Amino acid sequence: MGIGPSTKETSMHHFRDPLLDVVSADEDIDLLGIILVGSPDGNADKLLVGTRAAIWAQGMRADGAIISADGWGNSHVDYANTCEQLGKRGIPAAGLAFHGKNGKFVVTNAYLDAIVDICKNKDGIESNVLGENNMNVKDCRKALAMLKLKMRKSDAERGN
Repeated sequence: MGIGPSTKETSMHHFRDPLLDVVSADEDIDLLGIILVGSPDGNADKLLVGTRAAIWAQGMRADGAIISADGWGNSHVDYANTCEQLGKRGIPAAGLAFHGKNGKFVVTNAYLDAIVDICKNKDGIESNVLGENNMNVKDCRKALAMLKLKMRKSDAERGN
């Protein structure tokens, strides 16, 4: 489990990243930056990278975050941990990840409530078609809308 041909983002996808295009074009959002985090093999390192990413976002005083992953299965461990670490620090998060026909993460927590499934294969599977299951503009707009709702809820809870 992990990155396969259909969930692998090609260099062309990185040059024309729909998430960056959608977020940077939105006038309601102040894009602070992009944090790139790898997906280590060991569980201790998986927990470390997610925690560090959340601490970094907290240090930047981020009001929210969108997390994307181009892997699945074992990659969901650090992805879920990052969502949890952000949530524990009061940073609302939405995301994009491959779930496919199983429709769920290999691990779960309370902070995985705003994740868009980027599976495009009609059978809901990781296929051998390069880039078939990548996020697109529609997915990114949905994730951004989910983040905005969570940010509004967070502001209301804080009395802002």
